[in-house]
Amino acid sequence: MADDFCFFSKDSFIIKPPKASPMILRMVVLIFAMVCGVYICSIGLKQIGGHSSGRIVSVHVVEKPCEATDIEPSEKPYVHFPKPKTFSRAECACNPVRNFAILSTQRSGSGWFETLLNSHMNISSNGEIFSVKVRKSNVSTILDTLDKLYNLDFFTSASKNECTAAVGLKWMLNQGLMQNHEQIVEYFKTRGVSAIFLFRRNLLRRMISMLANSYDQSAKLVNGTHKSHVHSPKEAEMLASYKPTINTTLLIPNLKQVDNMAIKAVQYFNSTRHIILFYEDIIKNQTILNDVQDFLKVPRRDLHSRQVKIHKGTLSSQVENWVDVEKTLKGTPYESFLHADYKI
Repeated sequence: MADDFCFFSKDSFIIKPPKASPMILRMVVLIFAMVCGVYICSIGLKQIGGHSSGRIVSVHVVEKPCEATDIEPSEKPYVHFPKPKTFSRAECACNPVRNFAILSTQRSGSGWFETLLNSHMNISSNGEIFSVKVRKSNVSTILDTLDKLYNLDFFTSASKNECTAAVGLKWMLNQGLMQNHEQIVEYFKTRGVSAIFLFRRNLLRRMISMLANSYDQSAKLVNGTHKSHVHSPKEAEMLASYKPTINTTLLIPNLKQVDNMAIKAVQYFNSTRHIILFYEDIIKNQTILNDVQDFLKVPRRDLHSRQVKIHKGTLSSQVENWVDVEKTLKGTPYESFLHADYKI
């Protein structure tokens, strides 16, 4: 047994191996446990992935569609729940919206009528959108513009956004409406758009207003500024000071042309949901505005406008060549236009 021992000289060093540190052992065990944990998790994920063909399962929250409750079946095509791209309707998302269009001719009281509607907290009428040429260049641009409007993505000073209950525009008959009436009628019927016709009974008064407005575009009688509508009696008096001279040769043909255009418009849109109003009737009886609110299915409110009427009083005081006009219209279907039709 002695032979198995090794002897070292006194000059040799005996190096003893250091004892393993407890901290190092703990670290080794911890790392091993982590590696095992990662391995086990990776195997589990692979098994789950195998069942889903390698795709990540996503959960989509399906919004409950808005429903038109307490509405008669015949009215449902005219009730909409728009989803604007430019803003959120928030808590008003399921408030129903009705689409409308005021169909009229220039200087027929449509500007005043629209301000009355816009005084209602739930109505947004967005003016003469199609007075801009590019928007009425063809039927496609017209329909695209209407889509944007009725989706509440067309912004004007009249926009009430989230809680609008009725949205529309003022559309003159000569702004692409008559030329594209077939496609627009179909659009109105498909999208549930209600038409509000507004005309003047006395087309001679309309002609005087047209001529005076045309003159002011260059004359700018109100402090060097052209104004189609005014908000003070003083400004109205300044504009009314101009008395146009009417071309009596073209008077009857012009009256007939405007009259026929209005008749055709009603015929074209007769299959749509519509109401026919006259400016003079509203002036004399503003309870008609309740009928309009009922037509749009909005709560009745007292409607008001800041606009002031420009031409008042008898027609004879508003035309330079009244005697000639009187002679031209006497004995014709338009003779009644010579007489006072309402008082202001």
